[in-house]
Amino acid sequence: MTDSVNPKAAIFGCEGPVLSAAEESFFRSADPLGFILFARNCESPDQLRALTSALRASIGREDAPILIDQEGGRVARLKPPQWRAAPPPGLFGRLASHDWERAAEALRINTELLAMELSDVGIDVDCIPMLDLQFPGASDVIGNRSFGGDPKLVAGLGKIVCDTLLARGVMPVIKHMPGHGRARVDSHKELPVVGTALPELCASDFVPFESLADAPWGMTAHVVFTDLDPDQPATTSSKVITEVIRGSIGFQGLLLSDDLSMEALQGSLAQRAARALQAGCDIALHCNGKAEEMIAIAEVAPAMTPLAMRRFALARTRLQQPAGADFDLLQRRLEQLVNVG
Repeated sequence: MTDSVNPKAAIFGCEGPVLSAAEESFFRSADPLGFILFARNCESPDQLRALTSALRASIGREDAPILIDQEGGRVARLKPPQWRAAPPPGLFGRLASHDWERAAEALRINTELLAMELSDVGIDVDCIPMLDLQFPGASDVIGNRSFGGDPKLVAGLGKIVCDTLLARGVMPVIKHMPGHGRARVDSHKELPVVGTALPELCASDFVPFESLADAPWGMTAHVVFTDLDPDQPATTSSKVITEVIRGSIGFQGLLLSDDLSMEALQGSLAQRAARALQAGCDIALHCNGKAEEMIAIAEVAPAMTPLAMRRFALARTRLQQPAGADFDLLQRRLEQLVNVG
């Protein structure tokens, strides 16, 4: 499973492209499950390989997961000129609406390329696919990060992403459960409140997550659904996590909170982490790399529960040994598929 019997139920970021001595010391004592990287951490392939190696060495676990949000389009932490500019998910959704076979091949190839780029620098978890739906009038925080507004189309494309990542040895994370698409404000800045009735949510927003309920990892949404729990966003709502995410949706994989430093949540970072874990999240995710915030979370986050460790171990068994592939050949084929017609 892991070299550490009981890592802390947290995933942390770091401040820059090189691990500082203070960060190394903190991570060694805190022993988080793993780490997450952002653009501030990613300058070049060689630099990033050194950083991912240093992060794992700091906690003494070679299998410690290292996450990234490499979606393509405007959410990409690995950027040109060092890395390619991957298309946004919405492009594949538009293509799929009139040519499913072409879109499916293009998405599979793009996902293979993403996995190859990440594996090359020691990153083994990509926080995709986003299964949130597009809705008219919603905040553009989702926009073309979503495959589209058709739940079945989104589910089908999401399955291609999950299957392809797993086949190439990278862990997928379905997000944001039970759905962020209707939010009319950006949860990075304020708390979205969705008043849609439960039957309508079940017939739309929840469908892609139900279709991929066997995904190994998932992430919550910082969104209040008034028909489910008018007082707490999904991330800190035991009712939403128990009755909807684990219940009607049926997700049994490893459940991460969305980033606890986002402004949608109230209270101190310690309070946010405690509430998320008490509500049923397996992992408290904190992304900005600020030392004082990570220390506060580490003080309240317990060791991972036996159930969470089983979920983590079971997820790892889903990863496959990737077959050889020609990166340049795949990239040329992708360009043909997305640029023709």
